[in-house]
Amino acid sequence: MIETEDIIKIANYFSIIAHSPGRLRVRVNPKITKEGGNLTLADIENLPNKIDGIKEIKIKKIIASVTITYDANVFRPSLWEDLIAQRNLEEVSSIINTLAKEVV
Repeated sequence: MIETEDIIKIANYFSIIAHSPGRLRVRVNPKITKEGGNLTLADIENLPNKIDGIKEIKIKKIIASVTITYDANVFRPSLWEDLIAQRNLEEVSSIINTLAKEVV
């Protein structure tokens, strides 16, 4: 199971390549595999099932990028930028916790 703290932790390994409302593409630092803890690709790919507003996550391992398709009415584009830049993390965490789906 992935927690809000995990999302914040893995976001630290991302840098924005392109961002338009509803679609975020990030480069992933290869250090994530050594320092990312127990997170798996499946955990990351499964986020749309766990958080409202995230529609799809595509991981391209060969080019070390992740594309996140999201509902810009649920997640303001600036929220993603704050998450990647590690700013306003209390607000980001609060919003993610509010949107987290109950997974049985």
